Amino acid sequence: MVGKSALPVAIAVAVLLALTLPPLTFSQGCSLCYTQAANSGARLIRALRSGIVILVIPPLSMCIGAMVLAYRKRNQFHQADRCAEQGSDW
Repeated sequence: MVGKSALPVAIAVAVLLALTLPPLTFSQGCSLCYTQAANSGARLIRALRSGIVILVIPPLSMCIGAMVLAYRKRNQFHQADRCAEQGSDW
């Protein structure tokens, strides 16, 4: 468990990482891919952008589905303990 004094440090580290990591992710672009995309026509660029959006949909939907399931099941174990204390069979 994180103590009260460690909480501001953890928040500061999270903010620092959030501010420093995005430039590193943008620097991963391949120069060959960039030049080929820049030299291609507008039609290929639109296809590339729509392909990126299509490839993002499955992982995003799986993450949202997992979050919905976790939210719905959040009290399942707590309710089981409460039922055991009351002596019911449910």
